[in-house]
Amino acid sequence: MSEREQAAERPSPIEADAAVREPTVGPRGPAARDQRHRGALSSLDPIAAYERRTTRIREEIARNRRGEYTVPTWVLALALAAVIGLWILVLFVL
Repeated sequence: MSEREQAAERPSPIEADAAVREPTVGPRGPAARDQRHRGALSSLDPIAAYERRTTRIREEIARNRRGEYTVPTWVLALALAAVIGLWILVLFVL
């Protein structure tokens, strides 16, 4: 096989880079479409629910390890209320 034929078979650098960076959302094609549209009973499947939950937990742990951790809004609101309450306590009671 000549060098030209080998080069024609290899993907271009742009195609190779796109293939590497392409997000993997899930399976594609007719089989995946059937999985998504199985009906209401698929949401009641305990094994599928367990797999979805463990997948979500693993993804959250991965995000937290990358530094994408965010504090929930209710925790921030509670901390703000505590600071304001202490400030009022210091100003008017003590």
